[in-house]
Parts: sequence; structure tokens; C-alpha cells
Amino acid sequence: MAVRVRKAVFPVAGLGTRMLPATKAMPKEMLPVVDKPLIQYAVEEAAASGIEQFIFVTGPGKAVLEDHFDQAAALVRTLEERGRHADAEALDAWLPAPGQVAMTRQHEPLGLGHAVWCARHLIGDEPFAVMLVDDVIQSQRPCLGQLLDVYARFGGNVIAAMEVPEEATRRYGVIDPGARKGAVVEVKGLVEKPEPGRAPSRLAVIGRYVLEPRVLALLGRMQTGAGGEIQLTDALADLIGAAPFHGIAFEGRRFDCGDRMGYLQAIVAHALARDDVGPAFSAWLRETLAQAGK
Repeated sequence: MAVRVRKAVFPVAGLGTRMLPATKAMPKEMLPVVDKPLIQYAVEEAAASGIEQFIFVTGPGKAVLEDHFDQAAALVRTLEERGRHADAEALDAWLPAPGQVAMTRQHEPLGLGHAVWCARHLIGDEPFAVMLVDDVIQSQRPCLGQLLDVYARFGGNVIAAMEVPEEATRRYGVIDPGARKGAVVEVKGLVEKPEPGRAPSRLAVIGRYVLEPRVLALLGRMQTGAGGEIQLTDALADLIGAAPFHGIAFEGRRFDCGDRMGYLQAIVAHALARDDVGPAFSAWLRETLAQAGK
């Protein structure tokens, strides 16, 4: 029987260079999609999936992330005094409880695998999730929850997967697939950023993982891979055959919010899905496109 997954790791030490100059002084994880920062979408998804402990691997210039997970007593009081009771209640309602959030540091930008390894003492000897905040996934059922369903059935390691165009494989870890059953695929191999034409499939690894703790020992070998970094994909490839390993073609739309186009698409999609701003925004968007002759 699979051990329950209680912890999620959020690697948030990156510099966000693809979104400069917006990220020159502000962490990319605080970029808003409508009216919530990227980091909040990820934490809310994790909480909705049953995660109880939230581990952030940060770096220099990320203090505002920690502030976002603190209560804003003065602001709540001001909102209450102005009669904005619903806003005051919603402001901190999503926050994890005291003791559920932990911060650790990645002192050098040595790759995703290294960032996960930096959280090893907080993870301990139990399975855990990894969530990449750049990947905002809009779905009826939380994406991480979909992975946890697969983990409950099979145990081992589970990764989110998505079909990408052949020319895009060089940007992802790519799955060498085995047997498929519905949305679930056996992972026979993993290749980090293969060139188009050399990829074993077009099934790319997306930023949601449920992992066994033994991957931490493999990351601790500090072996570098693509880009001279310590790649999580390489360590996961070494686990294949030692335990069940599956990917799931998750239900939902993924937006790469570390990229300008993906970020803009996320804003539009989430605005349209909102009851409060969706109808008015949809009407404005149709009018704007008509005026532009699109």
C-alpha cells in the first residue's frame, strides 16, 4: 500500500530571466495572473490535493515570497474598517496553517535536481511531490491530485506528461513510453532535452512529480547533465526498473508562465473562467479583436 504523500517541494530560487525586466527586482513567482501571484496558484493546487507541508527552496531576492505566506493583520484591519469584509476574509483564508510552511536555500543555481536535493532534510524518508510554479495548470481536478491518484494505485514514481510538438522536445525531459492504459503510461526511460528526431516520443515531462525519497541519494552524487546542471530527470532515469514508474497525460490546460506568450495566455484563460470578471472581459476581448480586424 502506497505511503500517503504529505509534503510538496517548490523550487523557487530561479532568476526568471525569460521575463525580464519585470523580474529584475520582483521574483517571477510573484507575477500575477489576474489578481493572484503564480506561487499562490501552485500552493492552492497542492492544498486541494491533500498536501499538508509546503517546502520552498529559495535564493537571493526572494524574501517577498516568505512575506506572502504571512498574515497581513494591518491590511485586514484596514479592509474591515472600510467595510470590505469579504476582501478581508479572503485575503488570508488560503494561507497554510502556522508550521506548515518551511523555507530553505539553494545557494548556487546548479539546476532543478540540486534544488530538490537542498530540501532533503525537510523531506526526510518519505515520498514527496515537486511542483514547478512556472507551470500553471487549469483543470477541473487539481493536476497534482491526478498524479496522487496514480500513485495510490501503483506506488513508485509518477510524473505529469503532455504531448508537445516534435520541434519542442529540446526544451523538455521526454518519456520513452511503455504500456499504456488510458491516460496512464509506463515510463521505460527518460531523456533530458533530446534534439528533434532523436526523442523517444513527444511525451514531455511537465512540472508536477510524485517521487520516492531514494531519488535524493542519487541527486547527492552531484552528477551534471544537460546544460552542466544537476538534472532531476537524470536521477529519475536511474530509478527506472527499481520501482513502478508511470506518467499521466493529465486533464487540463498547462501554461508556461516563465514564457511571455504562456503568461499572457494564462491571464486570458483565467480571466475568462472567472464569474466576476469573465463576462465583461469576454465582451471587451471580442470587441478589441473585431476592431483589430482579427
